[in-house]
Amino acid sequence: MDLVPALEEPLKKVLGPATAKVMAEHLGLHSVGDLLHHYPRRYEERGQLTHLADLPMDEHVTVVAQVADARLHTFASAKAPRGKGQRLEVTITDGSGRLQLVFFGHGVHKPHKELLPGTRAMFAGKVSLFNRRLQLAHPAYELLRGDAEETVETWAGALIPLYPATAKLESWKIGKAIQTVLPSAQEAVDPLPDSLRQGRGLVPLPEALLKIHRPHTKADIADAHARLKWDEAFVLQVALARRRHADAQLPAVPRKPAPDGLLSAFDDRLPFTLTDGQQKVSKEIFDDLATDHPMHRLLQGEVGSGKTMVALRAMLAVVDAGGQAAMLAPTEVLAQQHHRSIVEMMGELAEGGMLGGSERGTKVVLLTGSMGTAARRQAMLDLVTGEAGIVIGTHALIEDKVQFHDLGLVVVDEQHRFGVEQRDALRGKGKQPPHLLVMTATPIPRTVAMTVFGDLETSVLDQLPAGRSPIASHVVPAADKPHFLTRAWERVREEVENGHQAYVVCPRIGDEEDDPKKARKSAEDEAEKRPPLAVLDIADQLAKGPLSGLRVEVLHGRMHPDDKDAVMRRFAAGETHVLVATTVIEVGVNVPNATAMVIMDADRFGVSQLHQLRGRVGRGSAAGLCLLVSEMPEASPARQRLNAVASTLDGFELSRIDLEQRREGDVLGQAQSGARTSLRVLAVIEDEEIIAEARQEATAVVEADPELTGLPGLRTALDALLDEEREQYLEKG
Repeated sequence: MDLVPALEEPLKKVLGPATAKVMAEHLGLHSVGDLLHHYPRRYEERGQLTHLADLPMDEHVTVVAQVADARLHTFASAKAPRGKGQRLEVTITDGSGRLQLVFFGHGVHKPHKELLPGTRAMFAGKVSLFNRRLQLAHPAYELLRGDAEETVETWAGALIPLYPATAKLESWKIGKAIQTVLPSAQEAVDPLPDSLRQGRGLVPLPEALLKIHRPHTKADIADAHARLKWDEAFVLQVALARRRHADAQLPAVPRKPAPDGLLSAFDDRLPFTLTDGQQKVSKEIFDDLATDHPMHRLLQGEVGSGKTMVALRAMLAVVDAGGQAAMLAPTEVLAQQHHRSIVEMMGELAEGGMLGGSERGTKVVLLTGSMGTAARRQAMLDLVTGEAGIVIGTHALIEDKVQFHDLGLVVVDEQHRFGVEQRDALRGKGKQPPHLLVMTATPIPRTVAMTVFGDLETSVLDQLPAGRSPIASHVVPAADKPHFLTRAWERVREEVENGHQAYVVCPRIGDEEDDPKKARKSAEDEAEKRPPLAVLDIADQLAKGPLSGLRVEVLHGRMHPDDKDAVMRRFAAGETHVLVATTVIEVGVNVPNATAMVIMDADRFGVSQLHQLRGRVGRGSAAGLCLLVSEMPEASPARQRLNAVASTLDGFELSRIDLEQRREGDVLGQAQSGARTSLRVLAVIEDEEIIAEARQEATAVVEADPELTGLPGLRTALDALLDEEREQYLEKG
């Protein structure tokens, strides 16, 4: 399919090599088409300054204003000891507020001549604070004169587009480059089918591109946004619909459990009844397993809602039907934990073929990268002969050497840690494509599920099993109120004295200083002048100080797997009082006796991650307590995030907050096409209706014409969104 040549034209031919190089390196823009799809972030009305109260610190801003006064000062400095140093201070105003600009040294001459009182100009620079006043130091500026034809033309419109810019390329330079390529917009091929576009009253693509870059009214901008949002939602949903369509064509072996086989034996020995939610979701899964094309289902459930039980019953049903089931876990700690808890839940049913095992039982094996050679060889032998009905493992399961007798079901735990490539590599081990169940404890708003996991059907477990306790969460402002932190450690002691255990979570391990790459601090750390708190330091301080006399152990990802397992076993057995750990405990660690968690530097974690961590306590009959320790000031966004986590246990509500704060990023994961994110104007949370409608339209289009032969424009847009590879493997970030 030949793409439109005008839009394929490389920018260096059109704009000159220097500008093209900056655009490629800093903005990921390579062709005329890329540049046309670099939309304005917002629009200034002539002379409207970004409200001064809202000027964001440390961000590049563009303001349109008039010079109120300009003063040249001389001063003495190390470089100019005789009082020859020069500083130009210019005050600009837009009638609603004032802002100071400063220029130093040789940089004062040009602005001193040009920025006379009464002059209007656009100024761009980074907002900083000096003497408690906001200022722009050495801003770039562009005079707005009414004489030069181009300036009049460019700024005659009431709305000035401001583009996502970089320090190397100001917004108006991007604007000028776009003016140069704008005529090519006429050649843009429309990806939307005519019937869909007209039926929804959307403007054609060339018109939308013109209106977003050169709007005359706010209505123009609204038209353009409405149209371009549909493009993004629709093309993405078509990619997902094609994937679902292709998957539905695959054959699979229907797996129906035997009437009085392994599953019913397991259900008979359960000491509790399943919740209504577990029964409903199990039915959805069993219905899918009984069909002759592969199940693709996403199981979302709050931390502790009993997803593992639902997954285990699905695995037993497949073993009953003569197949094997594999469960893929993201870490060794989690794989070992799943293996232990599944063997415990199954009892003698997990000892098939062994002395004392049930004749209806099967073998449950573990396969991880750090196992000894003999144990690995035995596990692989059990898989290839079919002796083992269930295998639980890490990425080691995906290796070429691992062969199955008859793989019928793949369960993937914590999907956001695995790419589709890994899912598909494991699915490729079946004689026919196996059924697939994906589990996540990170609650995903409905629209994100439709966008990110658009190739999966969704089941939600939203009720907690009986006997689960509520978790009380509080923010501990360590800097403002140090006595709160003292009280936090007293609370941990009280929990231990009452026979319970506690976690202390830190962002860092604490032995990484020798690694120069790791030692480079992020801007945020620089700003705070303190590296994140580390497990090894905190464990030491606690054992010697506020928690002296208690048994404190550490757990982190760089320990040897056997040591990690030993630490977890001691903690699970109640021998250790306090476990100081990194986020390795985030998923799946299950110690019902642990009732308290203290998260140090809680502001360094994301909202969903804090919610996940918190789910490790309150898993038994005693109430849980989660303390979020932070030194961030009360008014900071970080503290607002923590307050949100403390105020609700509803993971879906928190996942919305999390998304609104992080913005979506690239919903398809890291697009291989450099820095371009596939979503520019579509907001996953706000545009829920568009996404839902686009999904319906896309499904209908693909069912009618899976190859899209009648829609060349749509094919072109799809190829641009995904090269062949990416449609196969829509990365799940």
